[in-house]
Amino acid sequence: MKIRNITIFCGARTGDDPIYEEQAYALGAMLAEKGIGVVFGGGAIGLMGAVADGALLKGGTVTGVIPKFLVEREMAHPDVQHMEIVETMHERKAKMEELGDAILTLPGGAGTLEEFFEIFTWGQIGLQKKPIGLLDVNHFFDTLTHLFEKLIAEGFLEEKYMGLLFISDDATEILKSFETFEPVEARTYDTSKRRP
Repeated sequence: MKIRNITIFCGARTGDDPIYEEQAYALGAMLAEKGIGVVFGGGAIGLMGAVADGALLKGGTVTGVIPKFLVEREMAHPDVQHMEIVETMHERKAKMEELGDAILTLPGGAGTLEEFFEIFTWGQIGLQKKPIGLLDVNHFFDTLTHLFEKLIAEGFLEEKYMGLLFISDDATEILKSFETFEPVEARTYDTSKRRP
């Protein structure tokens, strides 16, 4: 599939290790150099700001999506070409998913993980059919990967849905995987196991 725009979920903080901000900035720059637009949460701070700054420095196209109540708190990025102001966090997430051809999640806090998990869930039930990447900077997502293994082992997640995810510390490798992505069949439910 042709990737024209990538939606980036990431933190409004930079984290304690400089590698997180460095990698976010490098990602934005790399996407711009490849002619891929960045769709992000609109903030000028944290990893959000770093991704946008990296893309802008290389002449990339950047679209921010930010709720009105966070415009001042997350300092809406003043330099992006397109800024969509929405009312709610739900609208933000839905608009970001709509605008991207693929989704890439970087390190972040509870909000970033919430965004990732909802989009991953949408993929399982067929509400979206886009590939999802986890950029595993500094082994950030190792524990999450182990959690997926536990979910599969305990029967709460079908292994086939891991086909929605591409996990690597190399963004170029993830992009190559996105290009050959085939959507996974939507989840169905076995009603014969329903208790009487």
